[in-house]
Amino acid sequence: MSWCALDEEPNVLDSDHLRRAIAAHQPDWIIHLAAQSHVPSAWADPAGTLGVNAGGTANLLKAMADAGFPGRLLYISSADIYGAVPEARLPVTEDVPAAPRNPYATSKVAGEELCRQWARTRPLDVVIARPFNHTGAGQRPDFALPAFAREIAAIKLGRQPPRVLTGDLDVTRDFLDVRDVIAAYLALLDGGATGETYNVCSGREVRLGDALSMLIRMAGVQVEIVSDPARLRPAEQRRMCGSHARITEATGWQPSFALSDTLSQLLDYWIQELDK
Repeated sequence: MSWCALDEEPNVLDSDHLRRAIAAHQPDWIIHLAAQSHVPSAWADPAGTLGVNAGGTANLLKAMADAGFPGRLLYISSADIYGAVPEARLPVTEDVPAAPRNPYATSKVAGEELCRQWARTRPLDVVIARPFNHTGAGQRPDFALPAFAREIAAIKLGRQPPRVLTGDLDVTRDFLDVRDVIAAYLALLDGGATGETYNVCSGREVRLGDALSMLIRMAGVQVEIVSDPARLRPAEQRRMCGSHARITEATGWQPSFALSDTLSQLLDYWIQELDK
């Protein structure tokens, strides 16, 4: 498996631009990651999010057909499509029906269905991945774990008072290291079954408060944790954990990074960034 760097970043809103890039580079496979993935931004601009995530997928599919692309498409969806899953159905398997609760998740369902429709009507080798929460150095602090890591790093460096405002720390999520996610995508390119959908997750349920406590211990700081009512989300999914049994059976992939490794990398990254 080889990588090809493009001279110019493809624009998923421009089907002809995509077609030219595919025709010029003739890739063996395509990983479709392009998306507007920030949920609050999706609520602020649902039409724009749908245009990028679903419309961009439609443009890519047409460009692939027009360019005569013969390889495999790995479409990156999201576990957010599952919506509010009853605790009795945890860990979540791929058989849980989609029930999106925000415009971002809805756009991802639309993208999945476009891929399936295209595979039914055209000769398309497509595999769908549904990644759960994942993180790593460089992720924007719009998301929980990098936001925590950035604040703890700032406290350690004396850049802010030792006080952290939080939302509900009792909710749980299935966090996966981005390096494991990359390994999963490569495994699916090699071993996933055409037309199949796979969860990409750790299979580990992590309480947000426990993750924050780990970061505080790693930094060696004393911190006052204050619950901010403005950050509470009454309709939020309380618990979430996925099953990676299907991808493991199909490819042999399994998570390899412990949560402590991921959090340590996040903390080190923000210490370096803030200390420049």
